[in-house]
Amino acid sequence: MIFIAVKWRIRPEHADTWLESVADFTEATRAEPGNLFFDWSRSVEDPTEYVLLEAFTDDGAGPHVSSDHFRHAMATLGAKVAERPRIVNFQLPQDDWSRLGELQLDEA
Repeated sequence: MIFIAVKWRIRPEHADTWLESVADFTEATRAEPGNLFFDWSRSVEDPTEYVLLEAFTDDGAGPHVSSDHFRHAMATLGAKVAERPRIVNFQLPQDDWSRLGELQLDEA
């Protein structure tokens, strides 16, 4: 899978409505055949920062960045963003989340 993490710093006047602004983009991306997940989170320390965790099948990332909804988002979201988003991406030899083995769970 291709795993991508993107930190988005949003202009303060758009931070509270960011998820509404990206709702169509998010829905369209999640509907792509090669999408494994596309999940937004808001920072608990900085209300203007959102983190997007996304993953695609090895063949799914190319069609994603070529899609109309991706191109539209890249052309329009810049007006609400305070800086160019920071990104990390890499390819993993798995197709879903692994479990954190180090955490000890209480047996119920």
